[in-house]
This record gives sequence, structure tokens and C-alpha cells, in this order.
Amino acid sequence: MAATAEIRRLRGPRASVAADVPQAVWDETETASAGVGVCTRVMLLTGAECRFTCSMCDLWRHTLPTPTARGSLPAQIRHGLALSAADGQPPRWVKLYNSSNFFDSRSVPEEDLPAIAELVAPFERVVVENHPRLLGDTVLRFRDACRGRLEVAMGLETAEPKALASLNKQMTLDDFRSGCERLRGEGIDTRAFVLLGVPGIPPSEAVGWCLESVAFAIACGVRHVSIVPLRAGNGWVDQLLADGSLALPTAGDLEAVAAGSFALPRPAGRVVTTDLWDFDRLAGSCGGCRALRRERIALMNRAQAVASLPALSCGCLS
Repeated sequence: MAATAEIRRLRGPRASVAADVPQAVWDETETASAGVGVCTRVMLLTGAECRFTCSMCDLWRHTLPTPTARGSLPAQIRHGLALSAADGQPPRWVKLYNSSNFFDSRSVPEEDLPAIAELVAPFERVVVENHPRLLGDTVLRFRDACRGRLEVAMGLETAEPKALASLNKQMTLDDFRSGCERLRGEGIDTRAFVLLGVPGIPPSEAVGWCLESVAFAIACGVRHVSIVPLRAGNGWVDQLLADGSLALPTAGDLEAVAAGSFALPRPAGRVVTTDLWDFDRLAGSCGGCRALRRERIALMNRAQAVASLPALSCGCLS
């Protein structure tokens, strides 16, 4: 298992961040169901680092080493809401991602939650991120203060128990399952992040275990599963890449899990999407096929079904 002290020792420097404005704000079309997209305002907020030191996580680079100051997050959200809507279409959903845990008072001062709930009152759905072990009564108070539907996104990462333990996430599969059950029982939707390319899982088994993890999340009642390819840039991950004990997923791997996820049994209303943020950095594609590969996955995200890729005479295609 990766030790907290060793993970931190291998880290590089933090990025310089401002505590009064979001790191980034943009509008995107979020898949609500097959063929149905909802304009969503995404805000990457700046606050305290997560209390958990996961070996594969690089989000700490854009956090603060000190507790989030009271009033900082409402100010950042006001800034994010003041920006014009993309294409003049007002967003209906909002994501408040703070690279940490929304219901940890060190990261989000509890005194700020009523102001935040009032700021996001116009939105039909409010998505925040949180660790499954930090689901106390604060979650319920925020749910009650929000006018829109609350959704809590949690990092499952993998359903392979030994690999999950090795991530230093300080969470078990039972923790995730019980967290989903509690939230669902309180009328709160859940979202899961599933990692493709997990330290401790052989590269040859990465796709299979990713699909197993998606199936586990669906069985836990998760409304939306988001598949995220492992990134380099965190010291612990970089060390494993350097010694050959880990390999980053390829474009073909990502296509395989995107397509394979739609063969899994799932109740109506469940959504599975694949993260394309760093797709162009993945190995296994070239200038002749990269855009088509990306568009195929984007189409699967929108349609919630397998999409075909036009035939190309490209050695990258398999």
C-alpha cells in the first residue's frame, strides 16, 4: 500500500492559485439521458487540500495548504455566475468541484453553505464532490437549503479490493456502497468516478476491471458513472511509470471501456460517460484517427449506445 508520507515526498510543487476567483469556469452539455443534453455551468473552485492523500490524485496541485477562508467560496461562485452563458443558452445545472470534499468544513466552511445554496438556487441540479466517509448531517442540511436536486459525486476508482486499498484512499467497497445507500435513502443522487488504469492492476486487466467497476457502481444505484483515464503528473504515478510497473491507458483502451459499458445491464435512467479532457495526450492515436476516435466516444456519451467508427487505413485503429 502506498504510504501517505511517501506519496507526499514524491510530489512536485503546487501551482500558484488565487483564493478569490475560481480556477476555471465553463459551460458544457451534460448528458442527462440518451440523446438528452443539459447545459451545465462547471466551476473549479479553489480551497483547502483534501484530507485524504490518494496515490493517483493530482488535484492537490491546485489547492491551498491552509483551510479555506470563510466567504471565499461564495465569492468565487458569484464570480462564476457573473460570466455570460455560452451561446446565450442559460445553464440549468451547476457543478461545484473544489478538488476536495464539499462536506469537510476545512475545505468548505459550514457557515458558507447557506450562502452557497442561495447562490445556486436557480439551478435544477447541483453537483458537488465528496468522499464516501464524509457524509454526515451537513449533507442533509445543504440538501434542504438547495432548491434544485442535489447530486454527490464520489471517487470509487476501482472495484478491485486490493488495488483500491493500495491507493491510500482510506475507503472500502462497503464504504462506497453504504454511502450510496444513505444518499439514495435521503433523496440525493449519486455520481461515481471510475478510473481506467489503476496502480496495482496489470495493464492487460485494466479494461476488464474498469468495466467491473462500472458495473459495481451501477449496482450501488449510482445515477451517473464517469470513466476517467489515469493521468501522469503525480509523483507516485510517475515513479510507477518510470519503473515499468504501470502503464497509462491508450486511446483504444478508452474506446473499449466506453463501448463495453453499454453492454452492461443497467436500469433506466442510469448514465455512463467517458472523460475526454486529456484524450489528445493518450497514446494509440495519430493525426489521421484522433479526431474521429474522440468524436466516436463523444457520440457514445450523448447517445448512451455504442457508435461505429468510420473505416480508416490507419495503423492506430484496431
